Amino acid sequence: MRAALVLPGLVLAYVLFMIPFTPGIGDLKKGKSETPAVVMSSDNVVLAEFKRINRQWVTRKKISPYVIDALIATEDKRFYSHHGVDVRRTIGAMGQTLTGDMQGGSTITQQLARNMYPEEIGRARSINRKVKEAITAIKIEFVYTKDEILETYLNTVPFLYNAFGIEMAARTYFDKSADKLDILESATLIGMLKGNSIYNPVLNPERSLERRNVVLSQMAKNGKLDPARLASLQSRRLVTNFERQVEPPGQAPHVAQFVRQWLIGWADRKGYNIYADGLVIRTTISSRHQRAANAAVARNMANLQALADGQRKKGDERRMLQAGFMSLDPRNGQILSWVGSRDFEKEQFDHVVQARRQPGSTFKPFVYGAAFIQGFDASSTFIDQAVSYKISGGDIWTPTDEAPPTGDTMTLREALSQSKNTITAQLMQRVGPQRVVDLARAMGVRQSKLEAVPSLALGTSPVTLKEMVAAYGAIANEGMYSEPVLLVRVEDRKGNVLETFAPPVAEQGMPRGSALMLVDAMRGVIDNGTGTAIRNRYGIQADVAGKTGTTQDNSDGWFIMMHPQIVAGAWVGYNDNTVNMGTWGQGARSALPMVGDYFQQSLRAKWIDSRAEFAIPRPRPEPRPAPEQQVQRQRPEDFVRGFLGRLLRGF
Repeated sequence: MRAALVLPGLVLAYVLFMIPFTPGIGDLKKGKSETPAVVMSSDNVVLAEFKRINRQWVTRKKISPYVIDALIATEDKRFYSHHGVDVRRTIGAMGQTLTGDMQGGSTITQQLARNMYPEEIGRARSINRKVKEAITAIKIEFVYTKDEILETYLNTVPFLYNAFGIEMAARTYFDKSADKLDILESATLIGMLKGNSIYNPVLNPERSLERRNVVLSQMAKNGKLDPARLASLQSRRLVTNFERQVEPPGQAPHVAQFVRQWLIGWADRKGYNIYADGLVIRTTISSRHQRAANAAVARNMANLQALADGQRKKGDERRMLQAGFMSLDPRNGQILSWVGSRDFEKEQFDHVVQARRQPGSTFKPFVYGAAFIQGFDASSTFIDQAVSYKISGGDIWTPTDEAPPTGDTMTLREALSQSKNTITAQLMQRVGPQRVVDLARAMGVRQSKLEAVPSLALGTSPVTLKEMVAAYGAIANEGMYSEPVLLVRVEDRKGNVLETFAPPVAEQGMPRGSALMLVDAMRGVIDNGTGTAIRNRYGIQADVAGKTGTTQDNSDGWFIMMHPQIVAGAWVGYNDNTVNMGTWGQGARSALPMVGDYFQQSLRAKWIDSRAEFAIPRPRPEPRPAPEQQVQRQRPEDFVRGFLGRLLRGF
């Protein structure tokens, strides 16, 4: 008698011992209520969601009843009568296994336990795993209702092609929602649960058809299908409408990518799960500015790609142009828009913060700014003449422009507006490369390495677009540098603030007077220099200043423009910087249109004040003389009348 009790006692002791090694009830509830972290714009628009998997949770009521009937009939026909473990089925499966026929015997609840907690339960064919699975299933039955178990199960099972849950499966294989699935479609998807690849209707349509018909037979045996209809349904051919369900990238995918990388580390330190805890990350991105930037990049890059394709020689491989775009508020450094590439789905590399390219002439303002600090002003003159300088190693550096030197005297304002390399090189010699490096660093070019050599004047050291836009922001903000800001705060799912990110303290990168002088000189680029398309083509009459940039052989095109309330910059080029873009690759033709387009939208929508002016008077055209001062041309009849009057008076 005692011996007979030993074995059951040992089994009970073993089961009790295993309970602490299974997921707790709190974990089960958490599993059901997973809420992904979301990234929000400053105007409360969702920019991204950080989902663990490609899944859209649907309630039990939004799942076709055919799916439920097929699932229970095939996987667990006594689902409503057991409490997580089907003892009869388990004993039967054990008997079959002993004869060499491996049987699962798992209920829907046990399968759910395995799907929800694969790490804690495991998938090894072992007694330990089966016991943990059974214990967890019993716990689930205490936590969930039967309908909740079905709902959770159908929302967590995988269906290949990164489709998780019945809703994504319905969309992927039949291009419809889960509540619209008919009996054949439902049987096909439930049939896949035995083996996603083996019974996949796209990969293995014949096996999928056979398995679908088995499911229909089980439905008929379980009273969920009229036996008279069975043969007719089984004779129907397999029909799918397959389309991969790609998670939409959202308005600002590169922002989301940047935030995700940061958030993973933050959440680890704070003890949060970015996929489950419902975190809300507030950013400075404006959804309307982001839409404007996206549209500007898309429109103008399509035009440039057409030019690129048109210059291809027969047989050449097609190369895709890339772009980066960023805008911010110079008064506080808040980033308003961020476009890292033309198409995030095809190019995840971020040309705003990851790409380092030579900035060309967009670097020249640091040379002129350093000169203004040293006592030069915009009216200081140099001669446009050929120059050569000895550099390290005994080499000679001879900067040139597209047109030969004129020998004319030019002011620094004129030289900057016309982007004269010869005069910029002379100015660099007078100021010294190290002073230029120091100013660029103080204004925001702080991550990229800058070589203190004469050729730096023409932008030979690679930098990021983010650094350059930030530095121009400092110029626009009267010399005050504000580190670009993206993150505002993190909240929990209830709106409680978990952490706030204080805006960085602005630093005086260059003296205010010198910065204003530089802004005034850079107005000339827009008014009568390389950036006149801003006025002529885009009709922008607001107080703006900027600089175009083009690198050797037109491999990079840049343009950055400043307004008292917005600074925006764009870069265009190929990922391979040895490939040039042709004559249309100059910054004024490639990058300027994106910035002009974006500013045009911003001004029309009145997101920025068209009347805002920099704190230094801008040049105005000479006023027209008053009407009484104007010399009026006489009409012929007036001349004749006057002549006759004088003639008559003479008599």
